[in-house]
Amino acid sequence: MAQHHPIRLYLVVWGWLFVLSTGSYLVDYFGLTGYVRWSLILLFMIAKAGLIVAIFMHLAWERLALIFAILLPLTAVLVFLALMTLEADYTHLNRALFLGAGG
Repeated sequence: MAQHHPIRLYLVVWGWLFVLSTGSYLVDYFGLTGYVRWSLILLFMIAKAGLIVAIFMHLAWERLALIFAILLPLTAVLVFLALMTLEADYTHLNRALFLGAGG
């Protein structure tokens, strides 16, 4: 038996995607820089991706096991990426401290 979702749901999601895309555009329009710029861009990007995956790819109506099979590996990769970033900063700081700024 196929599921039928109301067209209103898709229109609301489309509206939110439009609002989030406008927010991404406004980040550049207002000339934000540095961590604020990248944090907002990533926040808008993850929100849009979450809406697309949940609604248009019908993940919101799937079994919990399938959701975990898709989202847990992605979450693990992101955690490991964050740990590698912290390790890289630590290594760079130690090299600059012990080898000098020119090395």
